[in-house]
Amino acid sequence: MSNPQKTYNRFSIAQRIEHFVLILSFTTLALTGIPQKFAQAGISEFIIAALGGINTVRIIHRIAATLFALEAIYHAFIIGYKLIVLRLEASMLPGIKDGKDVIDFFLHNIGLKKEAPKMPRYNFTEKMEYWAMIWGLVLMGLTGFMLWNPIATTNILPGVIIPAAKVAHGWEAVLAVLAILVWHFYNVHIKHWNWAMLKGHMTHEQMEEEHGAELVKIEAGETRQPPASEVVQKRARIYVPIAAVISLVLAALVIRFLTFEKTAIETIPPAEENVPAFALQTPTPLPTAAPTEPVDAAAITTWDAGIADLFKTKCGSCHGALGGLSLVSYADIMKGGSSGAAILPGDAAGSPLVVLQEAGGHPGTFSTEELEIIKTWIAAGAPEK
Repeated sequence: MSNPQKTYNRFSIAQRIEHFVLILSFTTLALTGIPQKFAQAGISEFIIAALGGINTVRIIHRIAATLFALEAIYHAFIIGYKLIVLRLEASMLPGIKDGKDVIDFFLHNIGLKKEAPKMPRYNFTEKMEYWAMIWGLVLMGLTGFMLWNPIATTNILPGVIIPAAKVAHGWEAVLAVLAILVWHFYNVHIKHWNWAMLKGHMTHEQMEEEHGAELVKIEAGETRQPPASEVVQKRARIYVPIAAVISLVLAALVIRFLTFEKTAIETIPPAEENVPAFALQTPTPLPTAAPTEPVDAAAITTWDAGIADLFKTKCGSCHGALGGLSLVSYADIMKGGSSGAAILPGDAAGSPLVVLQEAGGHPGTFSTEELEIIKTWIAAGAPEK
């Protein structure tokens, strides 16, 4: 008869440490990655500021990604050891029974089947989580490399792959976080608290509910016995050196991955504090005007032949149709303004316009060459045509 108080070993200390490292790296990736995905959200701005700014957040994200990649290499090494050296069952591979368990589990939950299915060492929910993590590792690793090394990527692939990788990387991260919060948390922490990854064992009741098929094998003494120690040592002498070399090569590739380019980690240094946004170097004459072609002094002899253009360029913005002195037309300039005549035909030196220009300080100032042309025109009687 089975003992309800009996516990069953499920995970070794090494597996629990590996799971803790996985939690640490994944949580750090989520806390530093999701705020970058939704950078304009208020909570994202708070998290980024609390972690020391965007530069620090990006560095932490890449450290966590490196830890995640190194753990994946270690995991592959251990899986190979279990399958090749110890010849354990590949219990994480999905099979036909998992498909039947999904249907039976659903029918049981809606009341159409009395008994729940008896599931193996890893049930279909755990297998789905595991292979979803493997898929995420591959996708996030590839897109992360592209975003971390955009120049190397675009030397091989078209440039459009970078924004595509950014979209895939960001939304796969959202999907992974939601899967953990909704799927994993419910099955492991809400439906009932599963201590297996902390204590390493499960109770009889938990085994019966989640791994009934394995429990039957354990109680019937049908569990697979480990091979003899000399057989294990013989296999290990072949496997370990080869796997170790492969693991070291993969780890070296990860290190190379970290230092391949600096483009993705370097950012523009922040500006110094109290630096004015705009510093005027030279005074700008007002009103401003578009550049004009060089003046041909010999061709400007009358109002129509070029004097009008000079006044329009330098004086048209202020002395237009806004009242006061208008310099728009020949009639206006000859009429003068409220203070009297602006020019005195035949008397260039005495013309108020020339006197004002020679005194300087007027917003619309003629160049020396331009003023000499105007003085010559006035001295000639200020002809219109």
